[in-house]
Amino acid sequence: MPTESGSCATARQAKQKRKSHSLSIRRTNSSEQERAGLQRDMLEGQDSKLPSSVRNTLLELFGQIEREFENLYIENLELRREIDTLNERLAAEGQTVDGAELNKGQLKAKASHSTSQLSQKLKTTYKASTSKIVSSFKTTTSRAICQLVKEYVGHRDGIWDVSVTKTQPVVLGTASADHTALLWSIETGKCLVKYVGHVGSVNSVKFHPTEQVALTVKLDDFSHFCLMNQELNGIEAWKTVSYFVIYQNASGDQTAHIWRYMVQLPMPQPTADCNQIAGEDEIEFSDKDEPDGDGDASSDCPTIRVPLTSLKSHQGVVIAADWLVGGKQAVTASWDRTANLYEVETSELVHSLTGHDQELTHCCTHPTQRLVVTSSRDTTFRLWDFRDPSIHSVNVFQGHTDTVTSAVFTVGDNVVSGSDDRTVKVWDLKNMRSPIATIRTDSAVNRINVCVGQRIIALPHDNRQVRLFDMSGVRLARLPRSNRQGHRRMVCCSAWSEDHPICNLFTCGFDRQAIGWNINIPALLQEK
Repeated sequence: MPTESGSCATARQAKQKRKSHSLSIRRTNSSEQERAGLQRDMLEGQDSKLPSSVRNTLLELFGQIEREFENLYIENLELRREIDTLNERLAAEGQTVDGAELNKGQLKAKASHSTSQLSQKLKTTYKASTSKIVSSFKTTTSRAICQLVKEYVGHRDGIWDVSVTKTQPVVLGTASADHTALLWSIETGKCLVKYVGHVGSVNSVKFHPTEQVALTVKLDDFSHFCLMNQELNGIEAWKTVSYFVIYQNASGDQTAHIWRYMVQLPMPQPTADCNQIAGEDEIEFSDKDEPDGDGDASSDCPTIRVPLTSLKSHQGVVIAADWLVGGKQAVTASWDRTANLYEVETSELVHSLTGHDQELTHCCTHPTQRLVVTSSRDTTFRLWDFRDPSIHSVNVFQGHTDTVTSAVFTVGDNVVSGSDDRTVKVWDLKNMRSPIATIRTDSAVNRINVCVGQRIIALPHDNRQVRLFDMSGVRLARLPRSNRQGHRRMVCCSAWSEDHPICNLFTCGFDRQAIGWNINIPALLQEK
């Protein structure tokens, strides 16, 4: 009968050990659920201030870490057994010590390689989780840099857009899904005028660059214009101001409205102290935590119901609008995949900009040149050049993987684009192949705005956060959300007002409020 060699016997023993090891792992996995259940029962019996959901999440994370180390420990035991087996075989075959040490070195190298792979896997798996835990304990200097100053409450539905006049008197405009556009006193937070001429959601509001003229956009497919003629009354000019405004609203009824109204600015009141705001601390709000809607701030302000005229050209919802440099023309963007250029004085359609494959989401004009940029759900944004009256060129920017929610001009030849792919990209108009900077975030980005003088980008997010970055992609701050202050729903838009002494940044969202912030820009840049 043939006898079994020592090497074959050793191989069979190693195979049996690996089989028993796999069985032990299966038994371990089968008991993991029971052990996790026992640990949860133990935690439920202990007193803790942590919410149950947070405790369960922490328990699951630590359980995963424990299982990884347990598997690592078992594999190390197997490696030790293999080392002992090889040493025994080498000793039986009469190998020299040097040869045995060489084999041991090779085996140790193999074990070290396997251990490093497991370590890298462990590091990759839990890097995101541990970074979230550690970041919650980080200190921040945003408390003295970013302060909430005023809340503008009066809309009955989410606010899509916010804008500030570029000329005196400085007022705030908001466009809401409640079918209205409101003008606010920045200092007092009082609603000055309400426009209710549309039958759909108001999506955008823009003010004229040099005159008292504003432009709003609504979901009834209309664009509304209002001309504002200021009348000052001597020494009381800053206390009571009467003027007429032309608003352009893009909405769902596929027309543009021209309407006028008169407002009176109230006396400024002392601003409430809102300094006690934590920078990085965050409090989760329930679905019922909404601004109090019982006292409608817009109920007692003048209401405009009938426009002066209407512009009809789009075949779908008009989602955004803006003024071209000089203020004689305006551009609107629509869900019908086109952008239209109008002559404001005659209400005539000058150009229809076609080329996007899906619905448009935003449009923006250059502050000093006849350039227009349109964003779309087709993951691109396009640059339209009207500087030469005889040639209207177009350039396509491709760099995002999801809907481009907005693209805005900055100083010089730069464009900043934000997307639902959770990135913001800075582009050079002279080089369209790749962005010069990319900002990666943890949530979809909505309508961004750039502080032109200081080159600071304000990023409103779906996750209720507002973050500030510079043009090179360095994060500067996050606006505070604590003490029941800040946005409680998706933040839709941001707008800078660099020279205003009280509020130089405004944000709005689907918590039905707009918020005025005071950003200490010199301190913010110093912290950088």
